[in-house]
Amino acid sequence: MDTRNNLKREVYIVDGLRTPFLKARGKPGPFSASDLAVNAGRELLARQPFLPSDLGEVIMGCVMPSVDEANIARVIALRLGCGNTMPAWTVQRNCASGMQSLDSAVKDIATGRHDLVLAGGTEAMSRAPLLFNQQMVNWLSKLWGAKTPTAKLKQMTAFRPGFLSPIIALMRGLSDPMVNLSMGQTAEIVAHRFNISREQMDAFSLMSHQRAATAEDNHFFTDITPAFAYNGEFAVSDDGIRRETTMEKLATLKPFFDKKYGAVTAGNSSQVTDGAALLLLASKDAVKKYNLPVLARIVDTAWSGLDPAEMGLGPVYAGTSLLRRYNLRMNDIDFWEINEAFAAQVLGCVAAWEDENYCREYLGLDGVFGKLDINRLNIDGGAIALGHPVGASGARIVLRLVDILKRKNAQRGVASICIGGGLGGAMLIENVSEAGV
Repeated sequence: MDTRNNLKREVYIVDGLRTPFLKARGKPGPFSASDLAVNAGRELLARQPFLPSDLGEVIMGCVMPSVDEANIARVIALRLGCGNTMPAWTVQRNCASGMQSLDSAVKDIATGRHDLVLAGGTEAMSRAPLLFNQQMVNWLSKLWGAKTPTAKLKQMTAFRPGFLSPIIALMRGLSDPMVNLSMGQTAEIVAHRFNISREQMDAFSLMSHQRAATAEDNHFFTDITPAFAYNGEFAVSDDGIRRETTMEKLATLKPFFDKKYGAVTAGNSSQVTDGAALLLLASKDAVKKYNLPVLARIVDTAWSGLDPAEMGLGPVYAGTSLLRRYNLRMNDIDFWEINEAFAAQVLGCVAAWEDENYCREYLGLDGVFGKLDINRLNIDGGAIALGHPVGASGARIVLRLVDILKRKNAQRGVASICIGGGLGGAMLIENVSEAGV
């Protein structure tokens, strides 16, 4: 569907912040998902000329909120002091939840429902729960239903140690029930389709870490605000960047998802991470009313579906659809952010756009769509180095792209992300300034 004529009012990104992205280290981290979002949101709202209660709504993406964070957007809004009357709602589109929250905010501003919206995503993957298996659930149900001491004792004797075998929610969440594949296995399929070698994957991963380290050294990550926990712990920077890694070290890692024939390892995959990224979106009326700076304009977003077994190619479908909607080609886009779920997946996207047969058969094109210059892709590193908190990554890559467009004085950028379940999302961003508003 062509949405160009449906977006009546232009929507601007006026500010944004994120927390440090913190690698999960085998135990629950110090921050819940709402803690992370509140840390970013508190500083973001404190530096605005308007009150938190002046927002029209709060929208958050999150895949695995804790048991105390139902409709986590509402929890965040209240903790940020937005007031009891503030509407707030949570979206879930797997890895693109953060981007979906932005798209939802765009539609509410463009159609005149609101003028200011706080949107983004958050995730505490280290706190993903362990669940009872069905045998344990059935046993507990019968135990609680027993009415007499004799019945309870009989049920207790029916207990077996195997009932305690847990379901790891994180592993289930990173698997596709329709094709019975983990996300890493889908990356192996993409690598096989386009003959992407282990060496190519490791080289891309090394580049991600090197680019992220360079960006950090040059103080490009000005969108990070420190996070403070109730127990006194704090974080001021991303902790997943491996400055010391080399091709030789990456080569020592064994395949994780296909141990016999595979090439996808922990080293060329995104990290399991906690983090939040929040953006403030505004209409032209709000920009003028509060004299807000303008960082960029969100032009449009495209969502596409594909075979879940090759979900990593989602950016190809969504990105192609988005660019064709505006009669744009690869050369018309100055910079790209493609979330690095896996090195194989990003390299697969690059290869697909250059593969004539693939473009004809799967994208309905007459030939090759175009070449994506690697020097314009994820120039500050990506999720392989920084991590991939699934609810937040879609917002992070948009925030990073906005900074890059400003820094490079470039005109257009696309942020794109693959999505478990066989989906892709892509957002077209335009560099504009106050003068243009």
